[in-house]
Amino acid sequence: MVRDTTSGSVTVPRRFVDGADTRYQAYSYSYPHKTAYRDFPQPVPLKELWKAEKRDALFLYLHIPFCEMRCGFCNLFTTTNPEASLEKQYLDAVERQCHEVAEALGNASFARMALGGGTPTYLNATDLDRLFDIVDRVFKTNPEQAPCSVETSPYTAETEKLSVLKERGVERLSIGIQSFIESEVRAIGRSQDSNVVRRALERLKRFNFPTLNVDLMYGLPGQTFDTWMQTLSETLSYEPEQVYLYPLYIRPLTGMGRQSSGGETAGVETADIRLALYRQARTVLTDNGYQQSSMRMFERRERDSVSKPVYCCQDDGMIGIGCGARSYTSAHHYSMRYAVGQKPIRDILHDYVNASSDSFSFADYGFVLNDDERKRRFVIQSLLQLDGLSFDEYYSRFNEALFSDFSNELNELQNLKLVETVDGRMYLTENGLEWSDRIGFELYSADVKEKMDSYENR
Repeated sequence: MVRDTTSGSVTVPRRFVDGADTRYQAYSYSYPHKTAYRDFPQPVPLKELWKAEKRDALFLYLHIPFCEMRCGFCNLFTTTNPEASLEKQYLDAVERQCHEVAEALGNASFARMALGGGTPTYLNATDLDRLFDIVDRVFKTNPEQAPCSVETSPYTAETEKLSVLKERGVERLSIGIQSFIESEVRAIGRSQDSNVVRRALERLKRFNFPTLNVDLMYGLPGQTFDTWMQTLSETLSYEPEQVYLYPLYIRPLTGMGRQSSGGETAGVETADIRLALYRQARTVLTDNGYQQSSMRMFERRERDSVSKPVYCCQDDGMIGIGCGARSYTSAHHYSMRYAVGQKPIRDILHDYVNASSDSFSFADYGFVLNDDERKRRFVIQSLLQLDGLSFDEYYSRFNEALFSDFSNELNELQNLKLVETVDGRMYLTENGLEWSDRIGFELYSADVKEKMDSYENR
């Protein structure tokens, strides 16, 4: 314990003091992380996993593990510039998997869907069309019924592909640009021409998708307040409905991680100004009419969700299709194997595209959530979002009082003024939002932390 130098009276745990341990632990938005997944003792048929689950408002996620380049900070399951034959084989495997999953689900419907990766628009227009056809034919759903988000990149946001997405009724396009300053993106291993970025954004605006999201990153090597302001100002000139702000993390086995000798933030020259850059961006965005929904998400206007199906991440399950996708029921999270290194990724992809239909009918790798883990997941997913954590919802779900389960953690957050309680809901304060990633990590169970620490990175 150390004394809080701002109040002179409150003692706080060392882990929440700047300089003792960074607030930038790792991204905290999905619990448990894939590095906590392990082989199940026995394969479990998908029919058994889903038979007692709610299946009337699921989330459908389709993973495309292809990119035109590998960013130095990226630890996603993706490979670069595959042979055209691999793309066809991959979609064939996706179709086989969809049929097996649909058979296991039985009567199910979807409230939301997303294409991620990787870069889904790496696929050519014909293959994109085929992917939507598969979903429509097998799962009896499409973007007109289940609002759909698609990730793209400056080099793959081409007219023919965007035309397919527009014709299919895609609601949201998300493009990662990180920075308009070429020296900054080169420093994170990303070959990017800012003029290509501008043309892509202009093209997206002409297609007029209901929601355009732009991903930016702060804490890049060489980034300054002036260059960050240039990126923010140019981003706002395109009037995106959403802006996501990501702090730079350097993780093991990524391109930047291999150049660094240790630690999540090793080698980040501007790591000590990430907080100041975040605050600068928050001020700029809120002054320009954006509402903050989480540490990362800012929206330009209220979302019109009156006519859209309702989906609640705490209540409803997710179906992940594709080699890098994860699925979850209330008690089982499962996926294919996970890797970061290019050789193991290619090996896993080889196994996926050559897998028989039967092999997609069971789960054999993931994480089984006991009561404590389900509670932790609910608290993390609720507390780190704008809507906050409801005491009543927690009690109705778990038949326990929130503070009886998490008194130490929540009392600590209250004492530090990282959270506040209003009308039976706990919310992050403005200061608490800044600590979101660290707060999330401190709520992880000892078992999940141990598994993450002992994960054999590949």
